[in-house]
Amino acid sequence: MSLNGAKVLGFAAFSGTGKTTLLKQLIPLLKDQGLRVGLIKQSHHDVDIDQPGKDSHVLRLAGASPVMLCSPFRRAVITEHGERRERSLAEELAYFDQASVDLILVEGFKQERFPKIELHRPALGLPLLFPDDPAIIAIAADGPLPAEAPIPRFDLNAPRPIADFIFSHFHGTH
Repeated sequence: MSLNGAKVLGFAAFSGTGKTTLLKQLIPLLKDQGLRVGLIKQSHHDVDIDQPGKDSHVLRLAGASPVMLCSPFRRAVITEHGERRERSLAEELAYFDQASVDLILVEGFKQERFPKIELHRPALGLPLLFPDDPAIIAIAADGPLPAEAPIPRFDLNAPRPIADFIFSHFHGTH
C-alpha cells in the first residue's frame, strides 16, 4: 500500500506484545539507513492531545475543527470527527503528509489488508495471526512458534535484522 510514493508497513499483534517497544528501536535504525520514517498509531480510546485551558483547546471546544497548532518545532492538527466510528487506514492516510516520508509505519489496523509484520510472544498463549492474514510478510517472535511459518521469521528481541529486512523489502521502490 502506498499513496504519493510513501510505502506503508504495519505491525500486527495483540495488546501487550511489544509493538511500541520494537518500533522505538526500529525507527532510529531505519533512519540511520537514510529512510524518512513517519508513523500512524491507532487508538481505540478517546484521546485528546490538546491541553485543557490552552487557547487551541478552548477554541476547539468552541467548535473550530480542524485546529492547527504551530510552533517553530512542530505542528499538530486536531480534527473532530463528525460521527464516532473507526476510520479505515486509507481514510487516515489521506491526511498524512506523505511527501515528507519514504516509509509510514503503522501500529494498529491489524484487521486491514496491507503489508504487516506480525509480533508474537508464545508465552502469552494467543493465536498466530499470519495463517488468517495473507498480508503478513514476516513474523518476529521471542520463542518457538506453535506452527511452521512460510514467511521470514525474526527474533523479536533483535531489531537490527528486522530493520535490515524492512529496508531491503521497501528500498529501491520509493
